[in-house]
Amino acid sequence: MHTTSLEHMTRCIERFMSKDRDYVVVDFGSRQGQPHKPTHKTLFEGYRHRYVGVDIAAGDNVDVVMAKPYSIPLKSRSADIVITGQVFEHVPFIWASFLELVRILKPGGYIFMTVPSRGHRHAVPYDCWRYYPDAMRALAAFGQVELCVATTDFPPVAPGGKRSDYRRIPAREYWGDTVGVFRKTADHPRLRVALVREVVKWWANRTAELKPIPRGPRPVATAAPGAPKPADEPG
Repeated sequence: MHTTSLEHMTRCIERFMSKDRDYVVVDFGSRQGQPHKPTHKTLFEGYRHRYVGVDIAAGDNVDVVMAKPYSIPLKSRSADIVITGQVFEHVPFIWASFLELVRILKPGGYIFMTVPSRGHRHAVPYDCWRYYPDAMRALAAFGQVELCVATTDFPPVAPGGKRSDYRRIPAREYWGDTVGVFRKTADHPRLRVALVREVVKWWANRTAELKPIPRGPRPVATAAPGAPKPADEPG
């Protein structure tokens, strides 16, 4: 049975959070784009927490608006939990954003991330990435944090081999997710990471977006040898 992104996030919350303490929870990319659709905010009912929704644009479920796309206007080491669900596929400069999540996280705190591992392009305005477990390892290494979970909804394996058989994915499981859980340790090298973060943030904020970069020519589809030509294609 396919597990939805909200279900993945729920499992992270249940595994790594306790109901007998208080939390500051920051939701990065919290804006609700579709009315009446459940948000991550509802997943924390029953937990003692203060929820802060952060996004680059104002809207429903947003408490703090970012004036710059790669600078979160929150204090360093102010969040116990940082969540980001189905956001990082839309972030062109993921290293800058991830280092900001690490910055606002308290030592001992967790980042819960869900991102697509497969699925069609859905730009708002960009759709840049799909992620596998090694991507979570790369983010952990770059941010110098502990990787606690890295799982992916991989397709079935082809009989007799190691390759994924995408044709056997049930229609209801068209989308797949990768889940990453990161922990900021007490000995996190804060100053060393800060040197990298400020340079990367400056460059990302300076570049800001992809509009100046052309999309490039679309690939030309080629038919298999001997295949009939489309009716509207000249002979």
